[in-house]
Amino acid sequence: MVRMIRESFAVVEPRADEVAKFFYGMLFSIAPATRELFPVNMEVQRSRLLRALVHVVQMVDRPDDLIPFLRQLGRDHRKFGVVSAHYEAVGTALVGALKKFCGDAWSPTVERAWYEAYRIMARTMQDAAAADDNPAWWPAQVVDHQRLSWDLAVVRVQPEYQVPYRAGQYLSVEVPQRPRLWRYLSPANAPRADGVIEFHVRSVPDGWVSRSIVGHSRLGDVWRIGPPMGRLGYDRRTHRDLLMVAGGTGVAPMRAILDEMAGWGENPRVHLFVGGRGHEDLYDLENLQRIAMGNPWLTVVPVLENERMHGAEHGTLADAVTRYGAWSDRDVLVCGSPGMIRATVSRMLVAGTPLDRIKYDPFTLD
Repeated sequence: MVRMIRESFAVVEPRADEVAKFFYGMLFSIAPATRELFPVNMEVQRSRLLRALVHVVQMVDRPDDLIPFLRQLGRDHRKFGVVSAHYEAVGTALVGALKKFCGDAWSPTVERAWYEAYRIMARTMQDAAAADDNPAWWPAQVVDHQRLSWDLAVVRVQPEYQVPYRAGQYLSVEVPQRPRLWRYLSPANAPRADGVIEFHVRSVPDGWVSRSIVGHSRLGDVWRIGPPMGRLGYDRRTHRDLLMVAGGTGVAPMRAILDEMAGWGENPRVHLFVGGRGHEDLYDLENLQRIAMGNPWLTVVPVLENERMHGAEHGTLADAVTRYGAWSDRDVLVCGSPGMIRATVSRMLVAGTPLDRIKYDPFTLD
């Protein structure tokens, strides 16, 4: 089953955008009520579907990683109002889309493999959703909005009650200016007693939500926050040293983990490589260096791709990190754009970093 799923998906992946358009067209045709669950503009939603599919296919033979991911997706989908009947329609549309674009690589055996895989996925998601006693989403009021540049803002929100996330995880948010357009953001602080959550948001090209947050968020706006997701974080039980690799606003979850670690008396050694194309991408460098001055276990290494700066490495994050070797004795956390994650993880694997030591999340940029 694993082989057939991977081989058939490899056939359709070059036409992934067409697959996604056909999938949603078919879904809305066979289950018209599902159209109300999604935003008017479907571009972000289509890219998110593709990333989820790629992630599932990559982990289809690694149930210890796949099952927790599917459970998180099931809990997350409660915020859309998804019910059990929707899962059957989604499965029909998904298999129909894959069949249309798979051509001669499709067969009754491949179809059965996809239906069986989807049945397991859907049951895992539904069971997790049914077992979750938390709200489907949390209301949170904007209490601070600092625009650091034309395309970057730090926003702090005060949830009505505590959101149960862990340092390093990410949350989906919906803002009043863009209803039904959920975007994934990573808190830049560990959970606090007062519940306040800090987000670092950079406006991205065609980013309806990010541009709205940076340019139009106002004090008093009420956001909706979805359930926590993701597997970034530090497991103290391993006693291993830690390598963090962050590009742009991917530094936010690393900041949250450092925030949590700073509350402990002793910590492992932590190397944080934080990079970008130019100086403006290192917007949080002074804060990170201040944290490092008070915590000798932390080393911060700035990296610039297109500019030079005293004390900074030159090149991509993948270049800079692998100059130091394989880091094979470390746990590795990577966060940034999808391209940066792919390049860094690929280079580290070639350098000899064990795959099971590297953690990253699929939803890092919308």
